[in-house]
Amino acid sequence: MAENIQNLTEEQLMSLVKEKGVNFVDLQFTDVGGAVKNVTIPTKELESTLNHGIWFDGSSIEGFARTAESDMYLIPDISTFAVLPWHSGNETTARLICNIYTPESQPFLGDPRIILMNVIKEAEKMGFIYNTGPEVEFFLLKPGSDGKLIPPRPVDSASYFDQPVDMMASSLWRQITDALHSFGIETETMHHEVATGQHELDFRYSNALKTADNIVTFRVLVKILAEQKGLYATFMPKPLRGVNGSGLHIHQSLSFKANGTNAFSDPGDSHGLSKIAKHFIAGQLAHARGMCAIIAPLVNSYKRLVLGYEAPVYLSWGRINHSALVRIPRAHTPESTRIELRCPDPSCNPYLAFAVMLAAGLDGIRNELPLADASEENIYLAPGNRKVSKLDLLPSSLSDALLDMEKDTVIREALGIHLFERFISSKRLEWEDYRLEVTPWELEKYLTAY
Repeated sequence: MAENIQNLTEEQLMSLVKEKGVNFVDLQFTDVGGAVKNVTIPTKELESTLNHGIWFDGSSIEGFARTAESDMYLIPDISTFAVLPWHSGNETTARLICNIYTPESQPFLGDPRIILMNVIKEAEKMGFIYNTGPEVEFFLLKPGSDGKLIPPRPVDSASYFDQPVDMMASSLWRQITDALHSFGIETETMHHEVATGQHELDFRYSNALKTADNIVTFRVLVKILAEQKGLYATFMPKPLRGVNGSGLHIHQSLSFKANGTNAFSDPGDSHGLSKIAKHFIAGQLAHARGMCAIIAPLVNSYKRLVLGYEAPVYLSWGRINHSALVRIPRAHTPESTRIELRCPDPSCNPYLAFAVMLAAGLDGIRNELPLADASEENIYLAPGNRKVSKLDLLPSSLSDALLDMEKDTVIREALGIHLFERFISSKRLEWEDYRLEVTPWELEKYLTAY
């Protein structure tokens, strides 16, 4: 059973560690790309770590620091304490997510978690709390008889909302839910997605920092539990040609800090949206191209963002339109009013993704950006429609996305110059490496033809 640890003191945490028989603690954080980094300490070192942190070499972490400025230290966030469900007995291990600090005891401005916290503070200064709820899609694959994952082999042949007949996958769903509960992460639904081997799990709505922590935890947890069953879970956006890719659809809303009511709700509006919500949407549409490299960060991401596979490509919004970039789900009550951004994918760093999404929305509110008319027709089926042809498009490649990101001052300021420059540099190297690769498609297409 998950503990209520939101207001836990250090003394209470040490008592809980003893009560649970914890012998080790994993201290975790993410690099710029969103990969989880980990250092394990015995519990006898925990009290010292809580008080003084633990040092590490930041120059060895992607996008963090140069060798000359490498010393950094981790400070655990007590509210993220959880006992890992896959260790027991003498190996019982707990997890704490950490923030990163410089030798001068200042928050490290290249830490993705701190970057999100800083943008959240900006929202709070404007009187808002940022809430998010993710729909996370992923593929389950079976290794071949040789143990290799290439070519990818989906674990099942089911489709959207099919009852799972593969007992291994069905059992894994339930294990994942139980394990998430031990972290205090409440799930709402699990179901099979459109593509073979593709699954989706939806989390309970919460504040953006907690949700980002939950996504990071979920990705690690699913991979570990899948491997224990002889399967492989991948959050790669488009592992299979000719089928839908995996998205990370993010439901978002702002609530007023003063009274907790939904700032997006206006029951008198035709879409149920307040002026604040409309400005927020306008901001995200205005900066969609500039933030795309963060929320869809891989070369492979842009093989998902194409027409015909339920991924958005046009900068549009609407209620019933699942092809729109921003969709307005029907709300059962005014307090459940929210918007859904459909272009992120599950390979992104959720801290950075939420930071730029929030910054874009706040820019729309500050500048009262006007919102264009909704696009309620199915854009996938109407590419020749005159109205559709006037809509801007998302970038069609990582290279184009980086060019747009470099031009967007709002995104640059949200990320800070340190991380902004290192992210651009890292992704430029990734694009150049891809550009130089001779792919199997090219060999099959051209080798014998020319």
